Amino acid sequence: MNKILPINRSFIVIFIIIACVAALSNCLNKGSDKKNEARQADFTQYAGSGKCASCHKDIYEKHLLTGHFLSSQLADEKTIKGSFDSTKNKYVYNPSLYIAMEKRDSGLFQVVYFKDEEKKVMPFDMVIGSGTKGQSFAYWLNNRLYQLPITYYSVAEQWSNSPGFPNKVQFDRPITSRCLECHATFAGLLSAPNAEPEEYNHKQMILGIDCEKCHGPGAKHMDFQLKNPDEKKGKFIITPSSFSRQQTLDMCAVCHGGNLKKTQPSFSFIAGDKLSDFFELDSVKTTAINFGTADVHGNQYGLLQASKCFRMSETLTCNSCHNTHENERGKLAVFSQRCMNCHNTGHEKTCTVKNISSDIMKENCIDCHMPVGRSQSIVLFTPDSEIPKAAMFRSHFISINEEAVKNFMNEKRNEKTKIIKP
Repeated sequence: MNKILPINRSFIVIFIIIACVAALSNCLNKGSDKKNEARQADFTQYAGSGKCASCHKDIYEKHLLTGHFLSSQLADEKTIKGSFDSTKNKYVYNPSLYIAMEKRDSGLFQVVYFKDEEKKVMPFDMVIGSGTKGQSFAYWLNNRLYQLPITYYSVAEQWSNSPGFPNKVQFDRPITSRCLECHATFAGLLSAPNAEPEEYNHKQMILGIDCEKCHGPGAKHMDFQLKNPDEKKGKFIITPSSFSRQQTLDMCAVCHGGNLKKTQPSFSFIAGDKLSDFFELDSVKTTAINFGTADVHGNQYGLLQASKCFRMSETLTCNSCHNTHENERGKLAVFSQRCMNCHNTGHEKTCTVKNISSDIMKENCIDCHMPVGRSQSIVLFTPDSEIPKAAMFRSHFISINEEAVKNFMNEKRNEKTKIIKP
């Protein structure tokens, strides 16, 4: 008996250890399953930003003018910037083939002509893009969305071949939910996950990047506040001002973080979530920037991350410079003043350029340290040139750019010379 007891005890101890390991593994697997379990985006949770105006009229009306809000709209004569006049409405591929933008009794269309014979008619159903740089367009085919072959290039005030399209007629490029995720607040899917091309519910589209993109679905908030008008603290709504630095950055990086491959369905990420729980992350490395391979468009977050300003700060985020409630595009003095919040005269890192006035510094730090550059991804053809034109975007890699400083100073000297001349 004395020899049997130790064996039994050892067996019991080993059995307990195995059981504990199995239980722990099961818990970890459940946690992992919970993390990877697809969150289902629900259209019924959204109120629509128009209802926000009843309590937030000033912010709402200012937001209507932002590039975010105008990032997608229903297509009509007011929202489409390109001309339908017969002298300005064509994109010519070759002497025999062209597309004309036409207004007809039934709507607005892109019409393909070959040897002046009508071959295909595609409606303008959706505008994609605020129009600051340009606008692309989509058309419905049953429950699927496809990109139209012709884009409007605002800078040149011309119709152009859609970016990435071959210089020939193409009308079968589907609009994916990942595309819409960065141009719309919500799009209800009808098709099964990973089915291509995807199908959408026409009645479950919230176009534009509106209030609920950053503050979360607002139906529950709206219902509560209307029933409790004396409650001053917003309930059942997300307040980004309370976010950690990383939460704020993740919220913006969904659409400004480069080539993000989703691991959960589009529109399942909600502001405040952890980006890596929904996407495989891609970032711009400093080496890529040094060798000029980083595009100025598409990964503003990666470019900002690589900047010394960002790395030396514990608080700098996109919102340090951008007020997303207002249209501040082109207001260089406004952004320069935000630079001065850190780089003021008492700061060791101030402008070292000689012979530059403090007034100029206050008006424009941006062109020297965040110069405009050519996009490698947004390149398009216009009818007047066989050479494709690159769209221009402001780099978010904040740096001391000697060439940009030289160009800026030469421009200022030329301006001064013009003033002095009689």
